Amino acid sequence: MRLLVSILCATTALAGAAHADALRDKAKEYFAPLPSTIPALKDNRVTPEKIALGKALFFDPRLSASGVFSCYSCHNLTTGGDDNMEVSVGHGWQKGPRNAPTVLNAVLNEAQFWDGRADDLKAQAKGPIQAGVEMANTPENVVATLVSMPQYVDWFKAAFPEQADPVSFDNMAVAIEAFEATLITPAPFDAWLNGDDGALTDSHKAGLELFIDKGCSSCHSGVNVGGHGYYPFGLIEKPGAEILPRDDKGRFAVTETVDDEYVFRASPLRNIDQTAPYFHSGKVWDLKVAVQIMAESQLGEELKGDEADNLVAFLGSLTGTLPAVTLPVLPAETAGTPKPTSEIR
Repeated sequence: MRLLVSILCATTALAGAAHADALRDKAKEYFAPLPSTIPALKDNRVTPEKIALGKALFFDPRLSASGVFSCYSCHNLTTGGDDNMEVSVGHGWQKGPRNAPTVLNAVLNEAQFWDGRADDLKAQAKGPIQAGVEMANTPENVVATLVSMPQYVDWFKAAFPEQADPVSFDNMAVAIEAFEATLITPAPFDAWLNGDDGALTDSHKAGLELFIDKGCSSCHSGVNVGGHGYYPFGLIEKPGAEILPRDDKGRFAVTETVDDEYVFRASPLRNIDQTAPYFHSGKVWDLKVAVQIMAESQLGEELKGDEADNLVAFLGSLTGTLPAVTLPVLPAETAGTPKPTSEIR
């Protein structure tokens, strides 16, 4: 009898291991683990000096006209890399038009912003600084602010030693990109993809199977589980205006092509359970509800039983560990530093 039990247990274990291996092989057709080093950037060799400068700039509110808002204001590294608001509040307490995406792992996205209007993080960094409803500044005033502080001048020289006049708006963006490239968050899902069978629970794995079998992975795939490709929101059935505002036509604003109306970049799903509210409109606060809406609008599926719960469980396995980030001590203003203004242009 004991021999029979031992044989049954061994058979069950082998079957379980075979299923786990098959699921991992299947998952690797759609996903890839995070890189173990800082990703290489186009036209931007990452150095410790650039990272240190970029970190200071990321946290410095003096890049805004009012001296109140920094990159960190909308991309809080302690709360998932976003601001956990429906839409962000900026200069003069104006509200922006869309929900702020997370900065965590954003370097792995194909393009930046919901409509993909910025090719990379260098281009993205320049946008909010100049946007009237965000930081409301100008490149000229940013440079004047930076050159007014000797410590910043020294830091720019260290970060860009080959340049005679390194303090520029372009170099500011390059340095911010270098810092943001370090914000990679390895998660249990990465450990599992790399062979750690115990990194995912049965519920995680059940959700992963559903995620692939239902077709979620056709849009949300790759190393960032999304962040690439553009798709209509409401491929099968458009959500109501309370979720999909009719005056925001997505990528159409970039391409002016009718086929791009209500088309948005597929959202990267890493750390998604930390970044409510959801969608470009920020109208949905519950991740399970967001999953159900996506199933209905994109796949024409009504999730049954515990399917939505298992999908949410899988998404939880994408929440990773943020590298340690200490607050920088910023250079002090001088008599030549431009004065802040709250005037709305």
